[in-house]
Amino acid sequence: MTGYASAQHGASATGAETDARATQTRRLGLEIRSVNSRFLDLSFRLPDELRAMEPTLRALLTARLKRGKVEVRAALDSDDGNSLQDPPARLLQRLNSLQDSVRAWLPSAAPLTVADALRLCANAHSGSEDWTEAVPALAEEALTALLAAREREGKRLATMLLDRVKQLRALAEQAVPMVPLLVEQQRQRFMERWKEAMALTDGSTLPEAARDRALTEATAFAIRIDVAEEITRLDSHLDEIERLLKKGGEVGKRLDFLIQELHREANTLGSKSAALDLTRISVDMKVLIEQMREQVQNIE
Repeated sequence: MTGYASAQHGASATGAETDARATQTRRLGLEIRSVNSRFLDLSFRLPDELRAMEPTLRALLTARLKRGKVEVRAALDSDDGNSLQDPPARLLQRLNSLQDSVRAWLPSAAPLTVADALRLCANAHSGSEDWTEAVPALAEEALTALLAAREREGKRLATMLLDRVKQLRALAEQAVPMVPLLVEQQRQRFMERWKEAMALTDGSTLPEAARDRALTEATAFAIRIDVAEEITRLDSHLDEIERLLKKGGEVGKRLDFLIQELHREANTLGSKSAALDLTRISVDMKVLIEQMREQVQNIE
């Protein structure tokens, strides 16, 4: 089921190498995106500092999600209102000392650039936070919001599916009286042919035998086009779909199966069709069932 949720968390970062001026607040942002999938497919895009948290996040999501292609993104950035913070003097002194040591062993090594110094200072700050408690709590917050969004969407989908069920029942009701009418029409047609044949016969064929043959063909035709069994099964599947939608819970996979069965009955109805009206009903049913199939993919 599709859905999106995000959550933010701020933490004060004051490393051992910082002074009072370098104290800043880092913000952790976490997003969870979900799109349709028959199974649960998790992917994570985490910064290096949070890579160790992936197993914890995976266990958290697996416990509360059953279906969907779910992507978790996390990002860390500074929320100090100044993108060009002055690096702490102690860090700059240490970097300078380390650079002198490196160049003593590697005279050809390139000197640090301003960008290098700023990046290394930022990394020194970033290592001071402990996100082991904040990340799971933030993920729980975002996941709860995602589930709430999916629940709202689920209610809308259930309303749509119930409307399609109603339309399918109406089509089935149209099909039920058509079959006896077609059988009677075909029986009359066979009897008319029998009478025509009797008028042209030279007496070699007994009238009773010809009449019995015409009635046998009419009976075979009635059996061949009878769709009462398909209509009964279709109604039964629609009853079960309504029951599952009203019950709620994890019903997506069961609905998948029922939609396949509906499609099977609609196909059989079309293959037995002996009139354009029945063919039209079969096509209309398959259109509605296909719409249901696409939306059932969104239901957990």
